This record gives sequence, structure tokens and C-alpha cells, in this order.
Amino acid sequence: QLTLVESGGGLVQPGGSLTLSCVVSGGTSDYYAIGWFRQAPGKEREGVSCMRSRGGTMNYADSVKGRFTISRDNAKNTVYLQMNSLTPEDTAVYYCAADVDDVPLPTRPSNGNEYDYWGQGTQVTVSA
Repeated sequence: QLTLVESGGGLVQPGGSLTLSCVVSGGTSDYYAIGWFRQAPGKEREGVSCMRSRGGTMNYADSVKGRFTISRDNAKNTVYLQMNSLTPEDTAVYYCAADVDDVPLPTRPSNGNEYDYWGQGTQVTVSA
């Protein structure tokens, strides 16, 4: 049983930056992929960026490529999402999720339906 806790959301001006954190506990070696997903009001959930827990393979949504960076600190059991050049279109609740199935990482993030464990989410609002 994994527990994921996100933090780092907040209000930021367009062009600004935020770093989200996701602390994983309860069997931290028992997942094969971990990712960030987001859901804006009235929109479906979309994948932002995911990475394999071993090997470091990662993917990004086209809308965030070049602006967002996913990374991991194994010693802290924490996954990060560095977000730069934020726009109002990035406003959403951001979720961290873990997949316990050993399957290849797709070229682009899915909507997360196959992910098994989810955090509670953290709000990111980009507004002047």
C-alpha cells in the first residue's frame, strides 16, 4: 500500500515558476512508474510527465515539454515537478500517482487510468 503526498502548489504570476513535490511512503520500491497528472475545472484529467522508477525513462506532454522537468530523489523518496514559464493554461489541480505494473512507459503520458495509487492533489493557479 503506497501513500503519496503532494505539496508545493500555489498562486504564481504568468511566466513564473513552481516546484511540486510528491513524497512516497509505504513500499517505495513497489512501483514501476510514477507521474504527474492535472485536471482543470471542466476538463478531463491529462498526463503531464511520468518516469520509470528504474532506469530513468521519462515522458512529457507536448504542452509542457521544454518548460517542465520531472526528477526524483531516491534518498528522500520524493518525486519533483519543476514548472517554469507558467501560463494560465497550466492552472489545475496537480496529482502524483504511482503504477505498480511493470509495463513500458508510453511516448507521451496517458490520462492515468492505469495508475494505482494517487495523492490528494495540490492546486496550481497561474494568474496576474
